[in-house]
Amino acid sequence: MQEQNVQTDDSESKDKSLEQLLAETQAKLEQQRDAMLRAVADAENARKRTQAEATTAQKYALERFAEQLLPVADSLEAALGSENSTPDALRNGVELTLRQLKAAFDRVNIKEINPAKGERFDPHRHQAMTLVDAPGFEPNSVVSVMQKGYLLHDRVLRPALVTVARALESDERNPISDIDLD
Repeated sequence: MQEQNVQTDDSESKDKSLEQLLAETQAKLEQQRDAMLRAVADAENARKRTQAEATTAQKYALERFAEQLLPVADSLEAALGSENSTPDALRNGVELTLRQLKAAFDRVNIKEINPAKGERFDPHRHQAMTLVDAPGFEPNSVVSVMQKGYLLHDRVLRPALVTVARALESDERNPISDIDLD
């Protein structure tokens, strides 16, 4: 009988250890579940914060540039508000305002695209409005600029509108040849 008692005590200790193991495992599972829920919540909060920051950055991206343009607007309003200005005074005021505008462009890295006569036509920065026969100009070179273009850093905001010299046809060359395009 004592043997049976010993076996019962062993099985009870085994049962208790299994119950304890089950309880420990359930506690670990609950901790991991809690940690996972916290991680998901943190990730969602980070996503919302990043989205809000991106929206704010997009909304106020031009703030610095706008601040640079305010003196230009003030100068133009002052010129329009001046009743007794001479043409020379108005011209000087407009030139000053243009210098202010160009300075504002420089501060935000906006550069002019104003190709010189004879400069090679660049389709990435220039837009050909017309082709003309232009003796004295190399084929595919700029003859005149109709409107300046502008770059923001390295991106073209507006290409320069240009007139381009056409290749003069001669009997010696094929007019369809593209050897002069490089």
